[in-house]
Amino acid sequence: MPDPIATMIPPTAPVLSAQTASPLVEKRAGGYARVSTEKDEQKTSYDAQVDYFTGYINSRPNWVLVKVYTDEGISAVSTKHREGFKEMMADAIAGKLDIIVTKSISRFARNTVDALQAIRKLKEKGVEVYFQKENIYTFDTKGELLITIMSSMAQEESRSMSENIRWGHRKRMADGKVNLPYGQFLGYEKGEDGLPRIVPAEAEVVRLIFRLFMEGMTPSTIARHLTKQDIPSPAGKETWRVSTVRSILQNEKYKGDALLQKKFTEDFLTKKLVKNQGQVPQFYVENSHDYIIEPDEFDAVQAELERRSALGRPAGCGSPFSAKIVCGDCFGWYGSKVWGSNTKYRKVIWQCNDKYKGDHKCETPHVTEDEIKTRFLVAWNSIAANREELIADCRAAIAILIDCKDVDAEISKLQRELEGVKDRSRKVIFEIAHNAVGQGALKERNYSYLERYRVVSERITELGTVRKERGRRARILETFIRDIAASPQVLTEFNEELWTAAIDRVTVMVDGRFVFRFRDGTEGE
Repeated sequence: MPDPIATMIPPTAPVLSAQTASPLVEKRAGGYARVSTEKDEQKTSYDAQVDYFTGYINSRPNWVLVKVYTDEGISAVSTKHREGFKEMMADAIAGKLDIIVTKSISRFARNTVDALQAIRKLKEKGVEVYFQKENIYTFDTKGELLITIMSSMAQEESRSMSENIRWGHRKRMADGKVNLPYGQFLGYEKGEDGLPRIVPAEAEVVRLIFRLFMEGMTPSTIARHLTKQDIPSPAGKETWRVSTVRSILQNEKYKGDALLQKKFTEDFLTKKLVKNQGQVPQFYVENSHDYIIEPDEFDAVQAELERRSALGRPAGCGSPFSAKIVCGDCFGWYGSKVWGSNTKYRKVIWQCNDKYKGDHKCETPHVTEDEIKTRFLVAWNSIAANREELIADCRAAIAILIDCKDVDAEISKLQRELEGVKDRSRKVIFEIAHNAVGQGALKERNYSYLERYRVVSERITELGTVRKERGRRARILETFIRDIAASPQVLTEFNEELWTAAIDRVTVMVDGRFVFRFRDGTEGE
């Protein structure tokens, strides 16, 4: 078999760079201009780029200007949201352009992948790109190698800029400087001094949300209430979301503090924000700005959120009776059921959710909403008959609850002990590091200090919880006093707001009795 012979067939349609092509060949040209911010000082740069590319293309005898494509106030890290860039690419791929002129690779893209993908896609369609600053034509033999190198350098520059910006943000956080997303943050606007400033009308909505929650409403009930009242959401929408209400209830900024860096940018290229779960530092700034909700009230709401969560009450409440009625047999929650939903005999009843679960069938009866309302009127009028005595008892209870001198004194004593234990532990560690003898005894002594530190710390946490719980109970009683004082002497019809504010729970007994537990701890039937 003879040796193979290879014969080269020279290209008949070589891809020519614009710098080597015949001056008689007409080129349809487009310019691309972009500035990366919307600040006023960048406007001149932006306008100048547009004027420059228009004049530059028109000055070339064999070039015909198609369009100068522009993006204003857009970062080059990704091409995802750059409408001018996307329009230019679409026109080029559609065969409307032969060459694109831009200032530099960094104006085109700082992301190596995006830059090379775009250049290769354009090359497949016979469209060249000319980067003026670097004097690179992409159809030149050395073009792609230089572009790869320059794009990598631009990408590293973008990484460096991102790190500098991130450092600046963290430095401001460490200095206690707070910046809120004012566009969708209810209750505050940016003040002249750069700090959050209270918007009175919006602050009233925030206070209403906290008050309704402490009166017994759930976040879902509050969301429906705000929607019915035509109160716009923080985003300006007509419908409130449950998550929005819950977020407001849990946001420490309403008590004048600020937890900073709850989220962070994971990747400087994608700019994707992720929840900070310990990957980067957080900063908690106390008294960073004026509060809308008093700190004690805010802490009471957090304690109430924890209490309800621990009770396991249903999170979504489509009725004022949800998460209020308890089975006296198995102590599970009552839920609503619809009988004859598609007939004229349609009826809503409430029964134990666990009635038919497991081996034991709960013997408590089902009840109707009319029964619940009627029984509530009787129970409420029963306690309201002695309202003055009840109010006096509640005020006495409040005075006891808010008197935390004993708790504060013990916390102060324990904190002093904690400092002493820390000091003794430091001294022992120093001895361990500098003495070769007696290591075992020293380590044993240090272990006892560490154990005492743990015990004392846990006790301080317990006392803090006791203090918060007292504040929560006091606020509940204050609300109860206000509601009972404002109610008529004899309630003749069901009042949903009073029910929500006054009732902690209703237990349906096996014999059909209703035991009402009011939010002050009083019980009645």
